[in-house]
Amino acid sequence: MQYPQTTEIQPKSPVQMDSGMNKDNPSEGLVIKGQWTAACARVLTKEARLFITELEKCFGNRRRELLTARVQRQSDIDKGVMPDFLPETESVRNGDWTVAHVPADLQDRRVEITGPVDRKMIINALNSPVKVFMADFEDSSSPTWDNMVEGQVNLRDAIRRKITFINPKNGKYYKLNDKTATLMVRPRGWHLEEKNVELNGKPISASLFDFGLYFFHNAKELNKRDTGPYFYLPKLESHLEARLWNDVFVYAQETLGVPNGTIKATVLIETILAAFEMDEILFELKDHSAGLNCGRWDYIFSFIKKFKNNADFILPDRGEVTMGRHFLKSYVNLLIQTCHKRGAHAMGGMAAQIPINGNEDENNEAMDKVRLDKEREMKAGHDGTWVAHPGLAPIAMEAFSEMTLANQVEARPRKDVKITAEDLLKVPAGHITEDSVRHNIRVGIQYIEAWLRGNGCVPLYNLMEDAATAEICRSQLWQCVHLEAVTEEGECITVKKIEKLIMEELEQIKTEIGLDNYFSGRFNIATDLFTNMIKTEDFDEFLTLKAYQYI
Repeated sequence: MQYPQTTEIQPKSPVQMDSGMNKDNPSEGLVIKGQWTAACARVLTKEARLFITELEKCFGNRRRELLTARVQRQSDIDKGVMPDFLPETESVRNGDWTVAHVPADLQDRRVEITGPVDRKMIINALNSPVKVFMADFEDSSSPTWDNMVEGQVNLRDAIRRKITFINPKNGKYYKLNDKTATLMVRPRGWHLEEKNVELNGKPISASLFDFGLYFFHNAKELNKRDTGPYFYLPKLESHLEARLWNDVFVYAQETLGVPNGTIKATVLIETILAAFEMDEILFELKDHSAGLNCGRWDYIFSFIKKFKNNADFILPDRGEVTMGRHFLKSYVNLLIQTCHKRGAHAMGGMAAQIPINGNEDENNEAMDKVRLDKEREMKAGHDGTWVAHPGLAPIAMEAFSEMTLANQVEARPRKDVKITAEDLLKVPAGHITEDSVRHNIRVGIQYIEAWLRGNGCVPLYNLMEDAATAEICRSQLWQCVHLEAVTEEGECITVKKIEKLIMEELEQIKTEIGLDNYFSGRFNIATDLFTNMIKTEDFDEFLTLKAYQYI
């Protein structure tokens, strides 16, 4: 098989875990800019700082080069060069190979719950009636310095079963059950930096910071407990970005004396470009692969973002872009086929609904939507699915209980699937309504405001919103404004129109949450950020990058 070889990485200096290391200056050039707290003292030890320093020295430049390649790829798309399956990796797609076997505690992943890394959430999620908990440093967490560092402390304590929490409002005590879900961790994506940690005057990779601290403190402890360091990898746009992660894994394992292949990682296919390289991504990570996941909300955002300048790619209202639409159904079918051909798990996506208290009819309707969604995923051949709320776990588990085995990797090979580039790029027909435009405004502003206050997972209008769904709101509005889309009511969506609607929707938000909550919050900054990101000529790649300077 002809295929580019993984770049050889020579470890500069293995981390010394004994008294012989330089205790005065273990990580020359590394500066902690964030406030030093008790949590910092627990996880940003001298040895840990040295480890993340070496990770950044070894891989930081490659990360930046890959981000530059993203910019060039976007420029090509803007010029009309549409994505397609790569001719240079055809041998990989046609090759007869499989990924390495996954450990016993990752065989059954029927239901996975996701959520931020705060202490109470971690306890509740691990105690939930699910198979896996994905602790999230990314889209459902606001990356405040305290959140990121305390999240590492919380996970360290959880792994050692020393985590407890007392609710200061009512005194309720939280602790782990005897039996808990398998733990996976999602570090931040390659595009993000940790501004509170600099190496030689430059912020380090947030991905390497999150991964490095977690792996350094917990890899060996997890192995002692018959589990391992398991990860979800977000926002990848190419197999070369997967290759970088694989090289990081190999380096980390060798440096800390952990057997190669101990790390297992599931890649979220949540960009349109990654959808064309699923075989290649699995191949790059095959010693460390735990399959692929349909990151549906970020995938829709990516679809809008990559084709934002093309009037033929304007999507209809968010509510009309369902998983039954051809381009999303094709993406799902291709992912399942690819994974099962390679002996890997194919994980379903997130249902955005949450339980609705106080209205039985509305709650029943929402739960029916979740049930149908999970039944669709199971019948399509997924090996498991995601939920955002413990109350949805029984519904999802019931849907996937029809599986006769722990997964469907061998039961549903999907040899009949034939997905083309045209299938993945087919734009769904539909309408753009003023009600949807107004809804996008309310959700986008309220989400950003909560994010600025440190909350990255926000229930709004009976849905659980995170950065991915907020991005859909923001990118849809930008595209409508800059391509002069017309609503079903016959009005052109202009900057002036958007500004008018924003002012009106702010009054609605005030009514919904109360004036005290409004004026004590950060709505002025959130509104300015949201408005400017819609008005700007140059599309902001991620709203979180723009908003990060305000936290």
